[in-house]
Amino acid sequence: MKTPEQIELEKQRDRLTKRFHKACANYGLIADGDHILIGLSGGKDSLVLTELLGRRAKIYKPRFSVTALHVRVKERDYQTDLSYLESFCAETDVPLLVRDVEITKEGVEEIKNERVKEANPCFLCSWYRRKALFNAAQELGCNKIAFGHHRDDIAETLLMNLIYQGAYATMPPILQMEKMPLHIIRPLCLIDETDIVKYAAMRNYRKQQKLCPFEHVSSREKVKALLAQIKALNPEAVDSIYGAMENIKAEYLPHLVENKM
Repeated sequence: MKTPEQIELEKQRDRLTKRFHKACANYGLIADGDHILIGLSGGKDSLVLTELLGRRAKIYKPRFSVTALHVRVKERDYQTDLSYLESFCAETDVPLLVRDVEITKEGVEEIKNERVKEANPCFLCSWYRRKALFNAAQELGCNKIAFGHHRDDIAETLLMNLIYQGAYATMPPILQMEKMPLHIIRPLCLIDETDIVKYAAMRNYRKQQKLCPFEHVSSREKVKALLAQIKALNPEAVDSIYGAMENIKAEYLPHLVENKM
């Protein structure tokens, strides 16, 4: 006979799985023959992503394979227990690769020349991690890279772009890369962060040994706090923000008039 805890865990797993499957179906995230590389940081989001994709890969249709990649940046003083990631991936039948990267002067100059005038610590770390993921994906013959961004992340990114960039844009569920034959997918895009937090606690996911030193001073953390205030005004705010991205009323937005003179 199942315990109340086991019953509640199954309910929460089913809740996540249904939203995961809905996202995959709605946005066409997975197809036959895909080889998906998972960006496994070791945080709760990437652990849930690895578990869900690992379980989904065992279903006959569509047939696809998954590999997880954990990237360690030498200059960043936060760590995940590698032995835990190895046992977790073994449990979910997902092969695990580990890459160590080092921030170099040449790399910083490349970022400044191609992307931004001055790379902040978060951007710099993210750039190196993503470069390692892109390189590994091409080496392994992967056609998709999966990130663990959930619905709150997507809402926060929209707010960040509105506030800091003056653009109505966010992280889409699926994105074709311009310079390489790869798609970025976000299968957790319809899952709320609170559901992930609850499931991670029920599954006893192990937390990272050391957290990022810039975790609580980034622009994203400020916007996360802003979104929390918005949720206090309306608990369904994330529903509204996400829905607005799929309900653009162009006729009620400013339009530039071409000067035909």
